[in-house]
Amino acid sequence: MIMQQHRILIVEDEEIIRLGLQDNFELENYEVETACDGEEAIAKTDSFQPHLILLDVMLPKKSGFEVCRIIRKKHPECIIIMLTAKTEETSKVAGLDMGADDYVTKPFSILELLARVKAFLRRIDLQAQAAPTKQLASVDAIDFADIHLDFKKFIATKGGIPLELSTREFQILKYFWQRRGEVVLREDLLQDLWGYTPENMPSTRTIDNHIVNLRRKLEDDQANPKIILSIRGAGYKFDA
Repeated sequence: MIMQQHRILIVEDEEIIRLGLQDNFELENYEVETACDGEEAIAKTDSFQPHLILLDVMLPKKSGFEVCRIIRKKHPECIIIMLTAKTEETSKVAGLDMGADDYVTKPFSILELLARVKAFLRRIDLQAQAAPTKQLASVDAIDFADIHLDFKKFIATKGGIPLELSTREFQILKYFWQRRGEVVLREDLLQDLWGYTPENMPSTRTIDNHIVNLRRKLEDDQANPKIILSIRGAGYKFDA
């Protein structure tokens, strides 16, 4: 099976970084477009239909956070990796909350960034292949505690009040539900949802930040979670 050439949109207002990233990804045989501000990023996404976007946080006209929120609603299948010079955890969590799939903090290693991009795009290729092997039972909607999740319509409520969940957060919750009562390793999530392999598993806190976000939205008391439990030295367990 011949895989399609993947399309990448690089959104970065610093020209030297933008051109450097473009050169590196074109050398890897990706089809690349660039944008230098938030409004151009949204327009290019609509016209270019990228498989993956490298999105800087600090942009003219519209911030990366706002761009991420808009693109995620219009193009839920597009992979978004935030590029941020900020080191505060709050800014990273904010990006994930807007629907980003991952983040990379500047200055970053181009080799690490290439590895992360390849991992995400590998998952697209695997999903495009026919005849999947044994799968877990499908689930369209679930209810637990006072929470309702509809995985087909991407609707979530808590106590009847709408919850704003990103596409990735729906994926994580569905993954947990299908394995409820089991210990789920961070490596399981990175491999099965993010597309990493054991050989290129990154040292990233992306998973932990997603869990922080989900607890903030789902738990009655974040300090004493009852739904997503931490298993010291292992990972997490969904106990709903």
